[in-house]
Amino acid sequence: MLWVIVFAAIAVAGLVLVVSYGVWLAHKTSDVLSEVSVLAERAGQLAELLAQIQPPPGSWDAGDTRDLVAVDADGHPAHVDVR
Repeated sequence: MLWVIVFAAIAVAGLVLVVSYGVWLAHKTSDVLSEVSVLAERAGQLAELLAQIQPPPGSWDAGDTRDLVAVDADGHPAHVDVR
């Protein structure tokens, strides 16, 4: 009869452990989801700020090649006119 009590005590202890772990895991999941929502909010704020950036007019033209430097096969600047 003693072995029944021992096994029952072990089973109750295991059940308490599993329930405790479940509660801890639920709290951690809640914390992670909260951080993810903060991260999403910050990403939205960053996107808004980046959308407000406007390059100054005439700062760069797709056809403007004056700032490009031609290089030869060794990677040294080549003396060619790229206009």
